[in-house]
Amino acid sequence: MTDPTPSMPDPDLPRPGLADRASDAALRGLLGLGRMLPYRRRVPLTGWMTAHLVAPLAGWRGRIRDNLAHVWPDLPEAELRRMLVAVPDNIGRTVAELYSGQEFVDRVRAIPLEGPGAATLAAAHEAQRPVVLVTGHFGNYDVARAALIARGYRVGGLYKPMKNRLFDAHYIRAISSLGEPLFPRGSKGLAGMVRFLRSGGMLGIVVDQHMMHGLPLTFFGQVAMTATSAADLALKYDALLVPIYGIRQPDGLSFRIRVEAPVPPGTPAEMTQALNDSLEAQVRAHPGQWFWVHRRWKGPGGKRGWSAIRRARD
Repeated sequence: MTDPTPSMPDPDLPRPGLADRASDAALRGLLGLGRMLPYRRRVPLTGWMTAHLVAPLAGWRGRIRDNLAHVWPDLPEAELRRMLVAVPDNIGRTVAELYSGQEFVDRVRAIPLEGPGAATLAAAHEAQRPVVLVTGHFGNYDVARAALIARGYRVGGLYKPMKNRLFDAHYIRAISSLGEPLFPRGSKGLAGMVRFLRSGGMLGIVVDQHMMHGLPLTFFGQVAMTATSAADLALKYDALLVPIYGIRQPDGLSFRIRVEAPVPPGTPAEMTQALNDSLEAQVRAHPGQWFWVHRRWKGPGGKRGWSAIRRARD
């Protein structure tokens, strides 16, 4: 088990510059304002401010448009305009929820597990069988982890340290308040993560970001470099590989937890493509809940890498 002590940020992260300090101060101010309000007002207000203030200033709307034009060019203009607001609104709500600690846990602890994998997951918990839980930056990706821990499941989380070490410190504190253990990506967290998984724990991984050294699999019909780490772990440690999602409901505050059937064993590429397909189905059903701000579709080494992929496929 790692100890993500908030007062001791990762020394390997670069020292914060002026831009890092400014963005961290802005985020702290936004969160501080939100904490003065009750939960039911805090979450939607943070969503509104993120959609109408942060997103335009950060250039998120342009990136959302570019991504949608790349993979969903026939999306009606009215739906596109809706998503320019819905996507950052969901991001803001998610941040507010993650920084609400026990209030958030209390709201999600009793959400029933549904879907074809719910019974299998419960059985794995009883048998203490290792499970790799896989989700994306969709809905609120920590709903399932918080809910499962609150009801006695042993669930650890794999996280990627933020480049802004100021933000990283309080972000780790926030996600730790929802449950532990947490394992940083890379060599620092590897040993603890492996011990936890071998002991019958469940490890939560988010796998929908561009990974330069991943495989050129598909997402929304376009090549997306994707890490196979979740499938690799499942195969190596005889763990179930289970897609799971915290789906935001129309009221903007409540969730459903959807557990898909375990991905059958196969090659890492086959299993990871199944994870991409599972997430794509959820995003198509709830398009405003995915983080369309990601630079998801890039070739290895950046945009220039696409030429190598195209030549290999032609």
